[in-house]
Amino acid sequence: MEFFRIQKDIPFMRHALVFNVISLLTFLAAVFFLVFNGLELSVEFTGGTVMEISYTDTVNPESLRQALDQGGFPKSEVQNYGGSRDVLIRLPSHDDASNQDISRRVLIALEKAVAPPINEVRRSEFVGPTVGKELASDGAMALLLVVIGIMIYLALRFEWRFALSAIIANLHDVIIILGFFAFFQWEFSLPVLAAVLAVLGYSVNESVVVFDRVRETFRKKRNLNTPEVLNHAITSTISRTVITHGSTQAMVLSMLLFGGETLHYFAMALTIGICFGIYSSVLVASPLVMWLGVSREQFAKVKVEKQEAVV
Repeated sequence: MEFFRIQKDIPFMRHALVFNVISLLTFLAAVFFLVFNGLELSVEFTGGTVMEISYTDTVNPESLRQALDQGGFPKSEVQNYGGSRDVLIRLPSHDDASNQDISRRVLIALEKAVAPPINEVRRSEFVGPTVGKELASDGAMALLLVVIGIMIYLALRFEWRFALSAIIANLHDVIIILGFFAFFQWEFSLPVLAAVLAVLGYSVNESVVVFDRVRETFRKKRNLNTPEVLNHAITSTISRTVITHGSTQAMVLSMLLFGGETLHYFAMALTIGICFGIYSSVLVASPLVMWLGVSREQFAKVKVEKQEAVV
């Protein structure tokens, strides 16, 4: 299915150096903010108290947040959870207080908020720092295993140059997402980690589509050199890219605008990943493949003319 077809190949590889310089500068900026700002980790990683409270009527999370600030919990996170009457409260760990004491103080503070009466406290749990460290290490391990799996898959399906180029482009996307979260100090939570892992798989899918077309073009169009093959492969897949990423982003945008605070940063991470995933798959991975020395001989067998026997 195609919305449009571009007849003349766009010379992307002519500006490959410019695209990669832009990518390098963006990558270095992301690394800078990660090193000097760090990530604003959520309670799942740092430890703290998590409470689910149900109200008798619709409640405004902002009024509850202000009440908790005045009650001695300045860094509390309050968001609707499941419905407009239910709220999820995350509180940083307090070494000098037990979970029961924190829950009691929270309920006292919430009673002073401009809000309907509390119906019930559905959950009050303490997440220790040890659990948070385990989640962080498990998340890093999951990210590493995904990267290794992608490299093995691409190396087997195509060739090691494609595997290396694709994984560099995908890690470029991941670091930039983390850089955005470090720069704006957005909360990095488990849903955001899930979004980062999803972006890895989503971005490599675009690379595979382009690489498939590159391999096919090498075999069919023997009169084109390597940059022209890459230009043709990218140009011929633009319509598919617009359809796929446009429909995906429409769904993610609906979560970003109407999903509330629960899905806000999850959708934000996906939005950044989709935008940079298109850029990296087309304008980072493809030039890297070219500079690593991909050629027609790696995909198409060269015909050898048989010499006639001399009598």
